[in-house]
Amino acid sequence: MVRTQIQLPKDVYERARELCRSREISLAELARRGLEYILSVYAPLPGAGGAWQPPAPRRLGWKGLTDAALKEEAQRTATETSIARLGQG
Repeated sequence: MVRTQIQLPKDVYERARELCRSREISLAELARRGLEYILSVYAPLPGAGGAWQPPAPRRLGWKGLTDAALKEEAQRTATETSIARLGQG
């Protein structure tokens, strides 16, 4: 283990000490657990164990529309949509 020193605002220190008393753990143990949690939640920075890659895209249920049809629908203007609705019914 490495020994280190940190500075905390007084109110943070007091709240941490109270939590340590209630959980019967040391301040060092609380700090270790907190750091381990933060490190597990945040994604590693690029260059720290490999470059970050975005997640692969997923098909989320556009049933009945091909990619081309979906793109066409998305690019249709409000006027074109109104005209198409009038023609259907």
